[in-house]
Amino acid sequence: MGIGILSTGSYLPKHEVDNEEVAERVGVTAEWIERKTQIQSRRYAAPHEATSDLAVHAAERALAQAQLSPEQVDYIIVSTSTGDFPQPPTSYVVQHGLGAWGAACFDVNVVCSGFVYALSLAHSLVAVRPEARVLVIGADVYSRILDFTDHRTAILFADGAGAAIVGTVPEPYGIIATDLASRGDAHHLIRVEAGGSRNPASAQTVAEGGHYFKMDGRGVRDFVAEHVPPALLALAGKAGVDIGSVDHFVPHQANGVMLGDVVERTGLGAAQTHRTLIKYGNVGSASVPVALDEANRTGALAPGDLVLLAGFGGGMSIGASLLTWGDRT
Repeated sequence: MGIGILSTGSYLPKHEVDNEEVAERVGVTAEWIERKTQIQSRRYAAPHEATSDLAVHAAERALAQAQLSPEQVDYIIVSTSTGDFPQPPTSYVVQHGLGAWGAACFDVNVVCSGFVYALSLAHSLVAVRPEARVLVIGADVYSRILDFTDHRTAILFADGAGAAIVGTVPEPYGIIATDLASRGDAHHLIRVEAGGSRNPASAQTVAEGGHYFKMDGRGVRDFVAEHVPPALLALAGKAGVDIGSVDHFVPHQANGVMLGDVVERTGLGAAQTHRTLIKYGNVGSASVPVALDEANRTGALAPGDLVLLAGFGGGMSIGASLLTWGDRT
């Protein structure tokens, strides 16, 4: 038996925010936003919705597709950098929302690479315990930490959640290889400066905007261009796969222009690159699973297709996984 993805699910909040609305708030034009990012709209969570709420909805859809009940889940891994609280872990709130009382739960925070990191952890858990079913969720609510005076970030980020059930699958399906990479020397490129033990929240940090998301856009772009294509090519080499034989590329939905550059530099022009950022924006940890769920539910993925998942972002981090898509029946 192999280890792979049994089902997928996703959830995007109902409130749609177009470029015109964002442009008015940040002081640019809608045309400029689309030209710089290829994003046309995005979704923001309702006032009563937190990250765990989005995660529960996505998880319920993945469970329904797999025909599993919450009681049949053995582990819940939630990847998020915008958890409900500093404590407890968001995965425990998700467990409560689902009623998955038999599951052991934990969070990972690898920002936009987090879903692939969590998928790797799920693979390891099933390798040790083949009967296990692991619920892997990527979820973020970035609209709560955006500084709308900073057009470089406010135009990009949004809210959403994606999920997958991981377990044993018949050969030759399943995960072929995964690579994870971390570059802490670049940790300053993406950050929230206040609210942790180094710079605790205070009236001063709030007044100074220390709780807002900040990003060095040029630095991130240079990091991705330098490190992501070689990492993806190295993974294909490790798996003994010609990069040109990849059928589907499911990347983190960072920026449409950046994705085009990654595809060209990696030689993935023959693959179908799945892009959800046009209508959903950059939804952080949810980017990869949301795009994967859309590809799955629209019938784009056929049994035996070679699928390359790639996350990259804060840390800085890169996570990539190559898998043979299985027969959902």
